[in-house]
Amino acid sequence: MTTLDLDALPDALLVLDASLTLVAINAQALELFGSDAEDFVGRPAGEAFEVRTGGGSPALRDALPSVDGQIDLVLRATDGTDVPVTATIRSTDGTSMLSLRPAGERSGIAIISTVSHELRSPLTSVKGYTSLMLSRWDRLKDEQKRTMLEQVHHDADRVTRLVTELLDISRLETGRLVLRRQRVDLPALAESVVTKVRMAIPELDCAVTFVEDVPHVYADPDKVEQVLTNLVENAAKYGSPKAMTVTGAVEGDSVVVAVRDTGEGIAADDLPRVFTKFFRRDHGRPTGTGLGLWISQGLVEAHGGRLTAESVVGQGSTFRFTLPTDAFEREHPDLEPIGDGPA
Repeated sequence: MTTLDLDALPDALLVLDASLTLVAINAQALELFGSDAEDFVGRPAGEAFEVRTGGGSPALRDALPSVDGQIDLVLRATDGTDVPVTATIRSTDGTSMLSLRPAGERSGIAIISTVSHELRSPLTSVKGYTSLMLSRWDRLKDEQKRTMLEQVHHDADRVTRLVTELLDISRLETGRLVLRRQRVDLPALAESVVTKVRMAIPELDCAVTFVEDVPHVYADPDKVEQVLTNLVENAAKYGSPKAMTVTGAVEGDSVVVAVRDTGEGIAADDLPRVFTKFFRRDHGRPTGTGLGLWISQGLVEAHGGRLTAESVVGQGSTFRFTLPTDAFEREHPDLEPIGDGPA
């Protein structure tokens, strides 16, 4: 395809060869990243544009992202600013074309629409119950008041989580997520998550099993809890709340946490898409924004870990994430190790 052909297309385009070296760039891409970006032709694209995923991990260095369809990336413009984009990757005969659009153009309206829809239900519930209690307080029995307040409390938590998702999306897409790391006892955190999820899903049957002497990890406990909560809730909604397990083990320099369900499993065509924005499977009990797994992957990658999924149709699915055990030493090489004792 000639440069003239590339310039005639509406999206910003990067053309890479088999070694991921930039071989062509169109006018729309130069407008997006700066006219000096033309000097990047002949250089590895991942390094030239400092490409990274929404979670901050380097991308386009050694291989193309192993996902079908669209993926969210952050590229560095020639003036040093970050440019969040949604990339569509097409490869043929050793050449790959990345079609890029600013992330906000595609996802901003969709996110607002989706989250607005999800907010409507809990806010309607809160409004209804509080109005009822205010107007009939003296006529309601104590147990009725307690039931209504518990529902209001539950719905308020749901709204809080939606707002947290919105903030996480913004921070992940701009590469500005800040982790408040401390020593985290993963077995205790996993037990706490299962207990909390069981309050919302009473039929949850989930065993938590970690190997002995699992070291503490240097991580943001709120973000790790958010990831694990999402995985357990998804397993209960889309898989089965029965016979679920959360396990933990040490593999090399990482702690590996796995959430396994005994549901129907995920079809092979759907599995590569589970970490993309707005993806929601057609069966199970589909609720939520379809952003949870995308956010969870970004949060895990921000910690230097990986979140992966595997599934066997008819037997269930396993979502597994890793957290490095040497994060403290890598961040603070001049300080003493944090050790494995109680936090």
